[in-house]
Amino acid sequence: MKKKELLSPVGNFESLKMAVYHGCDAVYLGGKRFGARAFAANFSDEEMKEAVFFCHLYGVKIYVTVNTMIYESELPEVLNYVKFLYQIHVDAVIMADVGLMKLAHEMMPNLEIHASTQVHTHNVAQIEVLRDIGVKRVVLARELTLEEILSFPNDLEIEVFIHGALCISYSGQCLFSSMILHRSGNRGECAQICRLPFQLLENGKPITTKGNFLLSTKDLNASELLPKLMDSNVTSFKIEGRMKSPAYVGFMTKFYRNLMNQYQLQHKIEIDLKDLERASLLFHRGFTTGCLNSSKDSKFMNQETSNHQGVYLGNVETVESKRIGIRLARDIHQGDGIRFASSNQGMIVNFLYHSNGKLISSAKKGELIFLDNKFSIQKSESVLKTYDILLEEEILSVLPKKIPITMNIRVAMPTFFVEISDGEHVVSLERDIVSMAKTSPISKEMIQKQFQKLGDTPFSLQEIQISLEDNLFVMVSQMNELRRDVVEQLKQARVYRSLEPMKELQRSIEIYSDDLEILASVQNENQLKMLLSLGISSIYVSDYSLYQKYSKQGAIYRTNRVSHKTSKLEASEILAGESGSFVTFSGNKSVDYFFNVANHATIDYWVQKGAKRVCLSAEVGLEELKNILSFYPKGNSIEIIVYGRLEVMVLNHCIMRMNLREKGPCNLCQENVYSLQDRNGANYPIVMDENHRTHLYYHSIFDKLEQLSLYYEIGIRKFRLEFFDESEEEIRQVVSQVKKMLNV
Repeated sequence: MKKKELLSPVGNFESLKMAVYHGCDAVYLGGKRFGARAFAANFSDEEMKEAVFFCHLYGVKIYVTVNTMIYESELPEVLNYVKFLYQIHVDAVIMADVGLMKLAHEMMPNLEIHASTQVHTHNVAQIEVLRDIGVKRVVLARELTLEEILSFPNDLEIEVFIHGALCISYSGQCLFSSMILHRSGNRGECAQICRLPFQLLENGKPITTKGNFLLSTKDLNASELLPKLMDSNVTSFKIEGRMKSPAYVGFMTKFYRNLMNQYQLQHKIEIDLKDLERASLLFHRGFTTGCLNSSKDSKFMNQETSNHQGVYLGNVETVESKRIGIRLARDIHQGDGIRFASSNQGMIVNFLYHSNGKLISSAKKGELIFLDNKFSIQKSESVLKTYDILLEEEILSVLPKKIPITMNIRVAMPTFFVEISDGEHVVSLERDIVSMAKTSPISKEMIQKQFQKLGDTPFSLQEIQISLEDNLFVMVSQMNELRRDVVEQLKQARVYRSLEPMKELQRSIEIYSDDLEILASVQNENQLKMLLSLGISSIYVSDYSLYQKYSKQGAIYRTNRVSHKTSKLEASEILAGESGSFVTFSGNKSVDYFFNVANHATIDYWVQKGAKRVCLSAEVGLEELKNILSFYPKGNSIEIIVYGRLEVMVLNHCIMRMNLREKGPCNLCQENVYSLQDRNGANYPIVMDENHRTHLYYHSIFDKLEQLSLYYEIGIRKFRLEFFDESEEEIRQVVSQVKKMLNV
């Protein structure tokens, strides 16, 4: 069986040690910039060098995240950062921006590139793009089933998540946080809006649901699926958690390391229920096997709460004004963390009282204990244990790993020769430090004593062979110096590899059409007919039958942003919603804003591959747009959205089915109009596509119409209008304003 990789998350150096000491094969971490976890501690450049040295010393690979959408103004700095990572010998860089991948591969052909889950890889056709830009490994979308994963070719390595937090939206396809708080999930600043409560509205009226956390998923735990994964085409098993504690990282690494080792030896696994309890204590919102096992709907969601659940501790049995009594279902210790389930209030147990009122440091299952009533608890409710201080101490007390080495020593006048090996690397040193003994000759025992003093190095001596001629003398200090130097040489051999020289980048300037285009997307036939009557001749339609009806009058087929099975399309022109449909289509094609295009390198790539238009991300502001246009002095293929209700999220799940009709066929979305309402009363419309996936739209219109003249002045010639539920009169007004601003 080919060895599988266990990949652990690292947010700081303590987590790094826990991952390595508990048995990971590789770690992934981010620097202070350009990573999809901007609010983790992350690593400075100097810390990154130390991390590479530490990981490689222990035979662990290190992958660095540079997996955000890259703005034009950042591109030179990001490229310099990737150069830095290459020069300090990181094993791979995880990227999400197609343009950055392309440039990095051209500049550093030997740099290993991994395509982040932010790339939104969910069908086989998309592999062609990644292969073309030099990607070696792809982190697949978490919405794929194991059966679908097995259909992917094995010429690229495949990485999948096996544990940790899930996104309800397809990764790299969420604008929720960006639109509401200007914190871009595509740039590592997600505010987790999906973990907040929402109300489901049916035809504008609130309806009762199983809970209010309608977008909050359970946490992934694929341990029961590990045998199938071990036998699959998956190369690397990834644990999520760069924002989690070092104890979490250490335990989850150890948990999956043990299971993987079990399967390697026995071709079966036995999951210890106590380990599952410990995993639950460290963090979970309820566990799910996710989409790997085709889980959807209620098995996938925790609509009751988005908080860490811990494990059941007991029930409130008595309530006093200053203290509450809890009958324990498991042991408790001073320093543990608890949460009252109903009131959702949490605390650290600083003061723990016996039923006789005396302070105690711990109590056993079955006992009645008392805590200070900090939250004015007034009724009986269940209590959760959310933090276990003893478990934390146990995980963090792991001893550093030791790497077994062998030594071969030969001592003969005048040379002392030492060769050491870790089984993969062999290094040696020899020095003329040997003389004839005048009184006390050196012995093999004395040599072994000095050379097994490996102290705080990561090595432990497993075997030593010594050849020693008679009547020789070597100073102890010289042997110690020789030992230190040869050990340092082995460290260097483990850490560093030879690097190929970097290449210069070259870019040719293309000449583009300067023709003005007003484009629009519609939801229905009435909108389409109105636009045609107003002289708009390029209209995107998602309904294929509607496209067929109007294809000769300017309709352009807009493919779905999610297509698990991409088929050959029959259309004269398409707007590709994802890269799979782009590469399989041979006619006229354009790139939609879901591709997260924000710099000239990404534009160049898609144009060179045949894109007629490239729509920029809605997150690209005016200044960044000016930066991009400086690369296109002779026209461009850039399309921008200037008006519309934007999709903020696409889900592989149906919120209505989860709550209203979990069994039987679900046609609720055809019968009624649904939306989500947030705590501030804003409504987010829901639209279901032909594959019964949920598309969530923003509560208000994205409107840049007042800036149209400025956009035209700086060089934009392709303007898109995204119509949603506008009336014919509202469409007429918008188009009239656009034509007036552009002097059409």
